[in-house]
Amino acid sequence: MKKKIRSANLYQFLLLLLVIVGLNTLGKFLFWRFDLTSEKRFTLSSTTKEKLKNLQDVVYIKVYLTGDLPAGFQRLSSATRDMLMEMKSYAGQNLEFDFIDPSALADSKQRNELYNQLADKGLQPTNISERNAEGTSERILFPGAILNYLSKEQPLLLLKDRMGASAEEMVNTSIQNLEYEIINAISKISTRKPATIGILHGQGELDKPYLADFYKSVSASYPTHYVQIKNQLNALKDYDCLVIAKPDSAFDEKDKFIIDQFIMRGGKVLWLLDMMSADMDSLARKNEFIAIPKELNLDDMLFRYGVRLNKDLVMDLQSVPIPILTGYVGNRPQNSLLPWFYYPLVTPTSKHPIVNNLNAIRFAFAGSIDTIVSAHINKTILLQSSRYCKTVQSPVVVDLNILRKEPDEKEYRNPPVNLAILLEGSFRSNFANRIPYQIATDSTIGFKAEGKPTSMIVISDGDVIRNDYKRSSNTVYPLGLDRYTGQFYGNKNLLLNCIDYLCDNSGLMTLRAKEFKLRLLDKTRFNPDKKMLQIVNVALPVLLIILFAMIKLLMRKKKFS
Repeated sequence: MKKKIRSANLYQFLLLLLVIVGLNTLGKFLFWRFDLTSEKRFTLSSTTKEKLKNLQDVVYIKVYLTGDLPAGFQRLSSATRDMLMEMKSYAGQNLEFDFIDPSALADSKQRNELYNQLADKGLQPTNISERNAEGTSERILFPGAILNYLSKEQPLLLLKDRMGASAEEMVNTSIQNLEYEIINAISKISTRKPATIGILHGQGELDKPYLADFYKSVSASYPTHYVQIKNQLNALKDYDCLVIAKPDSAFDEKDKFIIDQFIMRGGKVLWLLDMMSADMDSLARKNEFIAIPKELNLDDMLFRYGVRLNKDLVMDLQSVPIPILTGYVGNRPQNSLLPWFYYPLVTPTSKHPIVNNLNAIRFAFAGSIDTIVSAHINKTILLQSSRYCKTVQSPVVVDLNILRKEPDEKEYRNPPVNLAILLEGSFRSNFANRIPYQIATDSTIGFKAEGKPTSMIVISDGDVIRNDYKRSSNTVYPLGLDRYTGQFYGNKNLLLNCIDYLCDNSGLMTLRAKEFKLRLLDKTRFNPDKKMLQIVNVALPVLLIILFAMIKLLMRKKKFS
């Protein structure tokens, strides 16, 4: 009897061993992963998988988010590790990563040097306050990563800040964007021939110091150059995307023709246009000025493409505060931050990948945009003012004294006004049926009346791209930073998303539309029963194990009695 039992046990063991070896051998040739989450949060897109499988060399990622972290950051760190491990399963040896705690260095001098190096490389530090027995202490965290590929380096910010969002919502937003942020950074650093960006100069656009942060940020991912047209037909032939940032003088017809044909050949354009001449510098000496229309000679061109930029200014009760002199204490002037209604603070509501989950964006003297019926052009409203706004027509008297009295809210009841629009499709040339036959048929010019499918983005404010600049010390401030409040607005991320979308041919931007549900405890129910829930969670599993053991013991005793 015992011999039969031993033989049966040995047979079962050998069979189990054979099954395990067979499954492991089969696993070398077959690869399959199961995602049981309702949002498929661990399922990578086909675009991501293709990018990872086609890596030609090793991408090495240093993640600086580990160690003794608060709960929210720990969740983000764990999600980042899980995402990188999932990506490595497709990239194989071409993706390596390490998690590094920059605060682990015991030497304070070395630690501060590392902090400065990370900040110089583009990782924004985050200060968090912690309470302990000795009081409150502050810690510096770098929720980001540095990617290395061959001789190139790319920063990656993991934490996405959003004005007015709770800590849980910001962490959740950051987690749901992980796949896009990581694969987008990998794509940028590993692409052999990225799109080339041209920033137009020669029409009174913003001076280079006021575009310095945008230029630095974009050139980290794309070859970027300042370009002048000067009536040269081939001035834009080496560029894939053109940025036109707050021109101040009229375009002549030849330059318009060259830009038009650039678009007809599939070129992308980011328009940032002020249709009114209005600037805060005009209020430096007196409390008011008159804003008048600019003559850019672009109205007919933009109308043909499907939009009209109006000669007006948008005033919005949801606005950015500015410092205003409100009195004196002795001889000391006292400044107060008051909302300046000509500076709309725009919170994105669209779910389009360009603006989805972006922080609020600061506008300055923006105008309204109307859409025009045009065949074969899809129009997507990206940004709008709030519901508490109004438009004032040219000429506009801009007066600081409006801050000294409460606004009449009845005047600010207009529907939301369009401030940024995406246009996609096959555009018709603004010069179709308008140029002489000799030019239209000249092979050296290669005129096109109908364009290739392409896209452009029109924003009705040139200051969206403008960073602050202190000329006396040659200091360039980060794009989107409010020097008076210390608040970072979403201007830089908006513009980088615009460039990524216009230059993206692989559909990576669609990954930003991926959303996860934020499943948090109901605190109104949780707090009163906190002790009871803790006791149940700790004691119940132990009691169940004891009960199971007792039942098993009784069954065994009954069997062998």
